[in-house]
Amino acid sequence: QGRLVESGGGSVQSGGSLRLSCTGSAYSTACMGWFRQAPGKEDEKVAEMDGDGKTRYADSVKGRFAISRDSAQNKGYLQMNDLKPEDTDTYYCAADCVWGDSWSDAQTINYWGQGTQVTVSS
Repeated sequence: QGRLVESGGGSVQSGGSLRLSCTGSAYSTACMGWFRQAPGKEDEKVAEMDGDGKTRYADSVKGRFAISRDSAQNKGYLQMNDLKPEDTDTYYCAADCVWGDSWSDAQTINYWGQGTQVTVSS
């Protein structure tokens, strides 16, 4: 059974940058995404990429975050720049997915990572 492993989380000051990585043994499709969730809150999708490389982002991270992938190495990335305290969350990667026609449409995700913590201090 495939699994996803995230890395790259940590603590930074406001305005700093982090690059999250996601490595998948079952990264059989190019579709991937990143979500985040704080304790007691619903998860929030922050970035997605479909099989054709088309990307979409949550309004809260547009212009600051960038999703990318290295299909040859079964890796995905989330480059996070100009981080803000409100970006503090546990971040999860998702793969083997089907995104909806619009950002908020229903989606199918077959693999999740275990999460990596991002903490941004002011």
